Amino acid sequence: MSRRKRNKVESEDKADIDLTPMLDVVFIMLIFFIVTASFLKEKSIGVNVPEDTEQPPPPDAESQNILISVTSSDEIFIDQRRVDIRAVRSLIAQKSAENPEGGVVVRAHEQSTAETYVAIADAAREAKIFNVSLVPYAD
Repeated sequence: MSRRKRNKVESEDKADIDLTPMLDVVFIMLIFFIVTASFLKEKSIGVNVPEDTEQPPPPDAESQNILISVTSSDEIFIDQRRVDIRAVRSLIAQKSAENPEGGVVVRAHEQSTAETYVAIADAAREAKIFNVSLVPYAD
């Protein structure tokens, strides 16, 4: 054989890479991570869930909020009295003067329009009450 052919055959033999040691290292790393992960304890946040009781909330909590009911035909009721949309702002301002910490709770029927709720929310904001909640209900 000539020298060129012999060098070519030797260079092909040297080009092979043995992957066995690399796989050994990968498996050792895998075992290391599995073992260390099983000893790590995850921290959790303790949540105190109140017990479910049949008792209603105290009357002070209910009296702080101004309850406005809206029927399916967009009729507005405050304290079981039918009220025109133009009088809502003044009634909210009057009730908030009696109890300044209260918010407005709008109990609206599912078939009432959003326009009525927006008008009530705007009236509450004009009366300087920004805590307005919507509670939908069905018959």
